[in-house]
Amino acid sequence: MLRLQEHYKSTIVPALKKRFNYVNPMQVPRLEKIVINMGVGIESKEVDAAAEQLALIAGQKPVITRSRKSIATFKLREGMPIGCKVTLRGDRMYDFLERFVFIALPRVRDFRGVSGKSFDGRGNFAFGLKEQIVFPEINYDQIDKVRGLDVIICTSAHNNEEAKALLSELKIPFYN
Repeated sequence: MLRLQEHYKSTIVPALKKRFNYVNPMQVPRLEKIVINMGVGIESKEVDAAAEQLALIAGQKPVITRSRKSIATFKLREGMPIGCKVTLRGDRMYDFLERFVFIALPRVRDFRGVSGKSFDGRGNFAFGLKEQIVFPEINYDQIDKVRGLDVIICTSAHNNEEAKALLSELKIPFYN
């Protein structure tokens, strides 16, 4: 079992149970999934390179996302590849979160923390990174272009307060 997962079971569950007066430990919010998304545009070579990099970051093969409708001003046709995404669950999710919080986030330039206002009202947290090179799996000399990515953390919390408490206990640094 991973360190972060063990920390959740041994420390976070009792702390949140006490803080929110839960009767049953199954009421305590938990992580459900983490979705990592890279949108790259209409260049198919860029989509392949982004998919390779996302596979290195996430540890699993990404799905290529395609456009749903044609937009003439962007020279975009229906069905063209425009990005890639990965959904992580279970051990891979905890492994990614641990590497992300303790290795990748401290490598972000001028990092003060992530905004505590990026919750959706239902316990999900989303934020973006401007560079994929903060991950140690990516070799700076082998990339063709610096790309950003979105990270969405989905929890079983019912509101923002519970979700923020859970993510704070998981050591995600919030600045407000």
